[in-house]
Amino acid sequence: MTDKTSNQMWGGRFAAGPDAIMEAINASIGFDKRLAVQDIAGSRAHAAMLAATGIISDSDAEAIGEGLLTVLSEMEGGEFTFSTALEDIHMNVEARLKDLIGEPAGRLHTARSRNDQVATDFRLWVRDQIDAVDAALVTLCRAFLAQAEAGADWVMPGFTHLQVAQPVTWGHHMMAYVEMFGRDLGRFRDARARMNECPLGAAALAGTSFPIDREMTARALGFDRPCANSLDAVSDRDFALEFLGAASICAMHLSRLAEELVIWSSAQFRFVRLSDRFSTGSSIMPQKRNPDAAELIRAKTGRIFGAGVALLTVMKGLPLAYSKDMQEDKEQVFDAADNLMLAIAAMAGMVADMAPDRAALEAAAGTGFATATDLADWLVRVRGMPFRDAHHVTGRLVALAEEKGCDLPDLHLADMQAVDSGITDDIFEVLGVHNSVASRTSLGGTAPERVREQIARWKEALK
Repeated sequence: MTDKTSNQMWGGRFAAGPDAIMEAINASIGFDKRLAVQDIAGSRAHAAMLAATGIISDSDAEAIGEGLLTVLSEMEGGEFTFSTALEDIHMNVEARLKDLIGEPAGRLHTARSRNDQVATDFRLWVRDQIDAVDAALVTLCRAFLAQAEAGADWVMPGFTHLQVAQPVTWGHHMMAYVEMFGRDLGRFRDARARMNECPLGAAALAGTSFPIDREMTARALGFDRPCANSLDAVSDRDFALEFLGAASICAMHLSRLAEELVIWSSAQFRFVRLSDRFSTGSSIMPQKRNPDAAELIRAKTGRIFGAGVALLTVMKGLPLAYSKDMQEDKEQVFDAADNLMLAIAAMAGMVADMAPDRAALEAAAGTGFATATDLADWLVRVRGMPFRDAHHVTGRLVALAEEKGCDLPDLHLADMQAVDSGITDDIFEVLGVHNSVASRTSLGGTAPERVREQIARWKEALK
């Protein structure tokens, strides 16, 4: 595309075309061509509204609508040639439309600006991405539900500080992540509801003198309502920031889970075996199965966090309304969205495929004096001790077990009574890991019956 053509698109303001450096820094078509579907949808809705309000003729609107569908077909078929000289997706589409239908193409931009056009396109794109993330998170949660259901009563160690704390069930651990990702679902859905307002018709910043119908275009594009303030409509990028905020929290949850999978699949733990689909071998150590997918998910979190910081930095110093800085709002959102979707999909695959080792989980659950709290609770409940006294007695019993090289359930009753004479045989009923988890029946507890209630509730919620 020649500079002359570019200047014609701009109008008569510039006598000479920009040099190569200015063209390179000014152009966004290299990345904003991803908005093509949304741009064409917005333009078709705008043209239909212009005809309905008598601003352009029905025949022009029909030609524009059909021409835009042709442009979209060319793009989808890989036949469209994008031009850097035309700067962005909006001008590329309009120029091709003019090639196809001639003069009516020039009427499409009546009563709008590239400012409200790009704000609309970008909202549509982020909204579509939220819908895709929503579906991916539901798939991930269902993978956890299947794991939780299979191992609702399997025992494993629960950790604090990565030290054995108390026994829990495998199902309970899996359901903890359902709760986390369920909150992520809520955040994305909240963000979608808040952003679902249409900027189209705000024009450059002040609205327009043409008798447009903004309610019509908002409805046509699936928005709940038009944006209420034209200045805000073209300068707001809160919706993208909120998407990145929700994406960052979700990525953090994915990274925590990835860290657990790295640990659990190690030779030292052997809690789970990841499938070959999500593991790799070593180039020189044939015995190794590396959890590369989990490690890459853990690493991608930094890119997603960085996107949010980058966009906040772009926006933090901008006066109302539009500034060219805002052209830098898309690449990091695109990158974060791509990496989040890839990470969720990979994690859903790993969770669905992973094979927990029930025997290894149960063996580990009984180590590290995991039932010490159960012992202290028994002393409070049966002996009537203040908890601080029970804590002290239990500590002495743990020290005794360490001295004898055994775990609490393996201590003889006489040894226990030497520490506290009131201890009876009944103490052994609470020292087994299965008894421990079965006793945790408080709301949200790890007891299998509570876990199955959680599973049933989430199955219903995710329908």
